[in-house]
Amino acid sequence: MTSCLYIPLIWVVIILVSRINGEFTIHEASIEEIQRAFAENRLTSRQLVDFYLEQIETLNPILRSVVEVNPEAQDQADDADLRRRSNRHRSLLRDLEGIPVLLKDTIATKDKLNTTAGSYALLGAVVPRDAGVVEKLRKAGAIILGKASLTECQNPYVASGDPCGSSSGSAISVAANMVTVSLGSETHGSILCPSDHNSVVGLKPTVGLTSRAGVVPMLPRHDTIGPISRTVSDAVYVLEAIVGLDQHDYEATKEAAKFIPSGGYKQFLKLDGLKGKRLGVIRNPFVDSLDKSVYQAFESHLNTLRQKGAIIVDNLVIENVYEILNPKRSGELTAMLAEFKLSTNDYLKELVASPVRSLADVIDFIENNPDLEKTKEYGQATFIESEKTTGFGEKEKKAVELMKNLSRDGFEKVMKENDLDALLTPGTGAIGVLAIGGYPGITVPAGYDDRGMPFGFCFGGLKFTEPKLIEAAYAFEQATKSRRPPFSKSFELDNEALFAS
Repeated sequence: MTSCLYIPLIWVVIILVSRINGEFTIHEASIEEIQRAFAENRLTSRQLVDFYLEQIETLNPILRSVVEVNPEAQDQADDADLRRRSNRHRSLLRDLEGIPVLLKDTIATKDKLNTTAGSYALLGAVVPRDAGVVEKLRKAGAIILGKASLTECQNPYVASGDPCGSSSGSAISVAANMVTVSLGSETHGSILCPSDHNSVVGLKPTVGLTSRAGVVPMLPRHDTIGPISRTVSDAVYVLEAIVGLDQHDYEATKEAAKFIPSGGYKQFLKLDGLKGKRLGVIRNPFVDSLDKSVYQAFESHLNTLRQKGAIIVDNLVIENVYEILNPKRSGELTAMLAEFKLSTNDYLKELVASPVRSLADVIDFIENNPDLEKTKEYGQATFIESEKTTGFGEKEKKAVELMKNLSRDGFEKVMKENDLDALLTPGTGAIGVLAIGGYPGITVPAGYDDRGMPFGFCFGGLKFTEPKLIEAAYAFEQATKSRRPPFSKSFELDNEALFAS
């Protein structure tokens, strides 16, 4: 059991070691602040990486959010420092130059790191190349710090709190200042939910805007890769680096690339981004079920949004919302079971070397290694059901058509008929709505409930409306500044609420 006294002591140590030369504090620093410190010679990439490695060594035994550290991270940091010293024209340096990034352990790297998707079945597998988004991160000058765990993490705010979703390691590591930013992947809430539950920003891009190539698949028609960060601006910096055409995910990224705005996404980081924005609110079922403390915060934030010039279009209804939110009824589960087998087999066959070459092999490995894979805790019922499927037939095609119709007659209809810029929801209730249509969303920290559990505001929109969502989310963040780092004195909760002993 974790001592109640241990975590506050860690907080004191973090504050002390995060100060570089007595001037710059790495803790909670944004990309812009880090780059400014680089430019003013108050910080080096090597110092930044060393700080995060110390953070991981200190906190990871408790939070378990990092599965592997890159043995080449310090060398990459030294290389970034050398490039910076040799570049006389600082304006030519890239936004992510020398910035450490953690990757969800489903995102392939062609280096000394493993890509296991949380299973020993893939330990030692050799990928053919970097994932498309990793290739873009490297070109942007980012440092790959390591891989984040999928599950088994501990929420850094409330020990018994749900970390939520398979990108929880990515979210927790950012929340606890173990890295500057991270990447997660989402099929049905795996970026938005852990970001919401761990008081960080999560940006789920429109499906196709970022490449899925080299990422362990779940349901390709819904899979998307996006940033997790402590600020909206950091998420946008990362998004700008990873969007665009990828030959290995050609059809989806070619179509989506048409919608990348000229001048990029940073231009939409506007303090007045809420002015004139029409934001829709669906009270049933997304607001009516909130507990009292979250409901009060929601109403208070609505007033702030109005003060900042937003137009709140309240009490809207999404047709067939309960069918949309139920994967068994919406068709999502049917499509996922079939596509998961097909896409997993394709991914495994492409590996240069691997202990397993098919979903059936993975199932056998788990069956033969129940303690290693914690089968009693996690099971593999979904894998087994997926393996029973026989391809993508009429049933699956009807499921896809059902999802399209539900999205058209539900979310798209309410957005278009009310001329909305975004749908605004507290917490994670609207995740299913955004999932089945491949729509984008951004969640921003919005507060903490009576237990100290974080919650966010999610801005969801139609496909390729990231510019509008960024404007609204950034202006909301700057107006409210609700995020508090875990373990901090500013986060006023008793130790028992934070970390039960």
